[in-house]
Amino acid sequence: MLSRHSDPIVAIATASGRGAVGIVRVSGRDVSQVLKALCGRTLVPRHATYLPFLDAVGQPIDQGLALHFPAPHSYTGEDVLELQAHGGPVVLQLLLARCLEAGKSTGLRLAEPGEFTRRAFLNDKMDLAQAEAVSDLIDANTEAAARSAGRSLSGAFSHEVHGLRDALIKLRMLVEATLDFPEEDIDFLQKADARGQLDAIGKSVATVLDRARQGALLREGMQVVLAGQPNVGKSSLLNALAGAELAIVTPIPGTTRDKVSETIQISGVPVHVIDTAGLRDAGDEVERIGIARSWDAIEKADAVLFLHDLTRVGEFSYDVGDDRIAERLQSVLPSPDRLVHVFNKRDAAAPPRTEDVPGRHVVLSAQTGAGLDRLRHLLLELAGWHAQPEGVFIARARHVEALQRCQAHLATATALLQGDDPALDLLAEELRLGHDALSEITGQFTPDDLLGEIFSRFCIGK
Repeated sequence: MLSRHSDPIVAIATASGRGAVGIVRVSGRDVSQVLKALCGRTLVPRHATYLPFLDAVGQPIDQGLALHFPAPHSYTGEDVLELQAHGGPVVLQLLLARCLEAGKSTGLRLAEPGEFTRRAFLNDKMDLAQAEAVSDLIDANTEAAARSAGRSLSGAFSHEVHGLRDALIKLRMLVEATLDFPEEDIDFLQKADARGQLDAIGKSVATVLDRARQGALLREGMQVVLAGQPNVGKSSLLNALAGAELAIVTPIPGTTRDKVSETIQISGVPVHVIDTAGLRDAGDEVERIGIARSWDAIEKADAVLFLHDLTRVGEFSYDVGDDRIAERLQSVLPSPDRLVHVFNKRDAAAPPRTEDVPGRHVVLSAQTGAGLDRLRHLLLELAGWHAQPEGVFIARARHVEALQRCQAHLATATALLQGDDPALDLLAEELRLGHDALSEITGQFTPDDLLGEIFSRFCIGK
C-alpha cells in the first residue's frame, strides 16, 4: 500500500445497509475535479453546503450536504471531500461510481481498509497509537472500552510513551557523552545520577506497562468457559450472568450440543462466556463432536469454571465423572490458576465443607442468583483487573509486548551500571534497544509490514 499512498482514494464511510444518512469520502492531493463534477460549484472550506449531487449529464443523483476540507486541515492531511446523502445503498453506490468516473483522469481509486487513517498517520495528523485507537473506538463493546479508546485517541497513551522516550533520550545522551570524551576528568554518569535516572525510568515503564495491560484487557476481554457434566447448571449460569434466556435449559442430559457464546461486562471489562456441551462418554456422533469442541474451547480459555452439582455430590458414578474431568483439566490447562470450581444449586443442597473444596472456588445458585457477585469478583481477579476505567487508556498486545521488551533492556542496563567500571558501549546499546521498543508504539520506528497488518484490520472508509 505504501507505493500507492499518493493516489487519490474514495470510499463509502458509513456502515452498509439502509440509514438516514450515508457518507462518501474522497481524499487526495487535489479533489477539485471531483468536487466540481458532483457539486457543480466551488465550496467554502469547512462549511456545509446543501446542494444536488450531479451525474455525468448534470441530473441530480440525490440532494445533501457537501463539505470540503482543504489540505492540511483535514482528517488525512490531504484535500478531503465529504458527500452526506440519504443512506440508501443504491444512492451511495451511484455516488461512489460517479466519483470514480469524475476522478478517473487523476487516478482516483477505491480505498483499501484503513487507508484514510493510514494517511492521517503518514501525514503526521496522529501517531500510530492514536490511529489504532480509532479502530478500537469503533470496535469497543463496553462503555469503559469506548472511553478508554477515546483517551488513547486524544493522545493520553502517546503522551505517556513520549515522556518515557524523552527521559531515555536524555540518559542516552549522557552515556554517549561519556563514550565520546573518555579523556575528560568529569564523570558524566555519576554527576548526573545516571543510576537514579535509570531507576526512575524503570519505575515509570512498570507503571505504564501495568496500565497498558489493563487497557489491553478492556480491548480484548477474557474468555471464560463453563465446563462440567450434563445437567450441572452450565446453561442456567450463562443465562444468569447474561441476564437473558440465551441457552435452552431442560432436565434432559445433553441438551447443549454445541458452544453457546455471549459477551457480558463486569465493571466495564468484556467477558466472553462460552457454554459447552456436558462432558461425558457421548452416546451419538453429534454429541461427541460437541464435546470435542468443548475441550478445544477449554484449552484456549483464560478461565474455566468447572461446575459441580451439589445435589449429586456424593453419588459414586457422579463423583467418578467429576474426577475424570478434573484429571483431564489438569493435563490440558497450562496453569491451575485458570481453574475455578463452581458448586451450583446451593438453593437445593447444603454447601460443601471448606476443607473439602479444592483451589479457587465459589458456591452459588444459578437459579436464585446467590453467589453470582462473588463469581464476578473472582473473574476480575483472575483477569488481573484492578484499575479504575477512568484512568485507563486502551492498549493492544503489541503495546504490552513493546513495553515488556523495553523493561527487559532497562533491567540489563541497570545490571551493567551496578559495577564500578561499567561497559558503556553495552549500556548504550541496551538503552538504544529500549528506546526503539518505545518508538514502535507510536510509530517513529515501525516496520512497513507491521503497518500493513495494523491498517488491514480497519473497516473500509476509515
